[in-house]
Amino acid sequence: MSTTTRQVCPECNGRLQITSVETVCNECGLVVAEDQLDRGPEWRSFADDETNPERCGAPLTRSRHDRGLSTEIGRSTRLKGRKRRQVARMRRQHNRAQIATKRERNLVYGFTEIRRLVGQLELPDALQEQACVLFESAQNTDLLQGRCIEGFAAASVYAVCRTMSVSRTIEEIVSVASADKSELKVAYGALNRELELSTGPIAPMEYLARFASELDVPTTVERDARALATDAHESGTTIGRNPSGVAAACLYTAAKDAGCDLTQQAAADVADVSAVTIRNTYHDLRN
Repeated sequence: MSTTTRQVCPECNGRLQITSVETVCNECGLVVAEDQLDRGPEWRSFADDETNPERCGAPLTRSRHDRGLSTEIGRSTRLKGRKRRQVARMRRQHNRAQIATKRERNLVYGFTEIRRLVGQLELPDALQEQACVLFESAQNTDLLQGRCIEGFAAASVYAVCRTMSVSRTIEEIVSVASADKSELKVAYGALNRELELSTGPIAPMEYLARFASELDVPTTVERDARALATDAHESGTTIGRNPSGVAAACLYTAAKDAGCDLTQQAAADVADVSAVTIRNTYHDLRN
């Protein structure tokens, strides 16, 4: 918030106004002084921001088993000899003390796999937090016993994508996951059955922007494909069909109407479906 002082401008004797970065004259606009240093706290505590502006550590996160409250002993090349060996022993004992039980070790392993999947798929941080919360809920309800941890990590990411309407297919997640498709489906079925997830089919419109970018089609084709997908969704044509295949078929139909060079096989490859699926959906859209 800006404040005013009784200082005067050296050019027009006008009043000066001091902001967080500059000191500016209100009359002629002359920048008298400039300070680009941010003197505020590194992290803000919105609960007591006005009464306690002190610096604090990193914000809490659900993607760590200890909520991000633990510390780490770093490595330094300046230490030599006995002191270096002592710090190495301290670091080893510190890492062992961070994980007290096998349950925490499974949580650490699952969260690490979720963070890797989110990074590989370029998903938002909010989705990563939700996936870690879902994985921890699955562990608290004893769903992980006798099942694959990697499968539950991948299933948590896929389930949150479904609940947040993020267009990612099972094949895309399996392509970067450590678990196979059957393990993901078993884990997702357990999550959906026991935790009663509010998942539903993703609308084909959610896939259009990404598919259009990968196929490098004009904006007009994407707009026409979106109109086709909306009409198909409202008329019930998409019921029982793969939404990614419907989106690719809408792009193929719109591209063909616009005279763009787009083959059925290219549209099928980007949606990870067969060319027969694109062709059958294309005929249904025409009808």
